[in-house]
Amino acid sequence: MRIAFALMALASGVGILIYALAWLVLPLQGEDTSILSRALADRRGIRVVIAIVPVFVMVELVAGTLRMGFVASFSWPVFLAAGAAVLIRRNASEDEKVWINGELMPMLHTGAERHPGWKLVGRVAAGLVIGIGGLSVLVAGHGGDGALRSVGGALLVIAAVVVIFGPWWLSLARDLLSERQARALAEERAQMAAHVHDSVLQTLALIQRSATDPRQVVRLARAQERELRSWLFEGRSPGTIGDDAATVAEGIDVIQRQVEGDHGIAVQVVVVGDCPLTDGLRALLDASREATVNAAKWSGATQVSVYAEIEPDVVTIFVRDRGRGFEPRDVPGDRQGITHSIRGRVARCGGSAAIRSAPGAGTEVELSMPRRDRTA
Repeated sequence: MRIAFALMALASGVGILIYALAWLVLPLQGEDTSILSRALADRRGIRVVIAIVPVFVMVELVAGTLRMGFVASFSWPVFLAAGAAVLIRRNASEDEKVWINGELMPMLHTGAERHPGWKLVGRVAAGLVIGIGGLSVLVAGHGGDGALRSVGGALLVIAAVVVIFGPWWLSLARDLLSERQARALAEERAQMAAHVHDSVLQTLALIQRSATDPRQVVRLARAQERELRSWLFEGRSPGTIGDDAATVAEGIDVIQRQVEGDHGIAVQVVVVGDCPLTDGLRALLDASREATVNAAKWSGATQVSVYAEIEPDVVTIFVRDRGRGFEPRDVPGDRQGITHSIRGRVARCGGSAAIRSAPGAGTEVELSMPRRDRTA
């Protein structure tokens, strides 16, 4: 039986197709269902098989144009068997998958693993042969079927380029995709770290300071619980302005009320102009809130000043205090309050942050964000 299949495979490729179809249709000993019955529900696998059809059609057209009957007769069973192999690999039972992955696949890749350089040499050689054949067809195209021969030659040249450079292009695309995913993951982690710092960590610091006031501790704990539940079940990030404001002026008013209520310090606000909030301006307000909270916690001043100026192209917010101040160069780079919650937050949206301070001279935080709507 195996000798017959091998001879049919060498003669016309039909043996490969019959073997693959039999593997699909016949159930494994001891099982009630076949791979084909499971493959009918595998929509993704069926889409992969359908994607092979254009390649098969192109090969048939090129082979017919070049009058290569053997290639045309050999290719269709091979392509159909390849589609069946895709369905087999995806829908085989667990026992068969173990055998395929543990026995069959290593046997197929043994040569490439022992001699990885030969894989590249073989691919380049195959590409050169296909390319030379395509060029020869283009040069020799004449007569009534000259146009068809030219098309066939051009397709062969394109196929040669894909065979030689395709794996490199695919590797480059995968590297770019991995880099983009890593960058998105890093930004998501930075945003989450900023949210946790501005909500949970800030509340824990307030609870430590209010340890002698049980009512204040309970109020802070309940407020933080509401924020976290809103984050988990409603998608509203803690430590942000959220939907409490629709304009910059309203957002600064929310900051004033929150900081004065939580920290018991006066916040003097001056706002010049107003405009609707965008994602970038919400990030600007969140960074301003963090700067105001830092001033209330660490400056030792009795009040904090917040000045906002809304211009046609940019929004600028200054947070000032006349407290003890600090040396910015002495602050570690991993401090969440400055690195992520202020600088990183506005930088991710195209804004900028500048911190000016000195011991005994107070602190000024300048935050700016371009108005994307005006720029557009």
